[in-house]
Amino acid sequence: MEKIMISQPMRGFSEKEIVETRNRFLEYCKSNNYKVINTYFADEWYSKEKMKDRGVEQIPLCFLSKSIENMSLCNIAYFSKGWEEARGCKIEHDVAKAYGMEIVYE
Repeated sequence: MEKIMISQPMRGFSEKEIVETRNRFLEYCKSNNYKVINTYFADEWYSKEKMKDRGVEQIPLCFLSKSIENMSLCNIAYFSKGWEEARGCKIEHDVAKAYGMEIVYE
């Protein structure tokens, strides 16, 4: 089974918009029988407070590094609309290209 992750802009989007984009991605995955690798870290360990308690200074960089770690588990990277304007998405795109991952655009 092919494994896939989503790269989606977060900054400037409401929680509702983020979830709507993620739901479109999940429908795409279901229709193509892909296994989804999580790159959306919302548990308490990744709360702003807990990250600061652990000494994390660059919170967006922490999320990006975890996302890239999870990319290593994937065959495919799915880029949602607007990825070209998001700093982290552009970096994930460069990584996906550099490592020969299949790339899908919303």
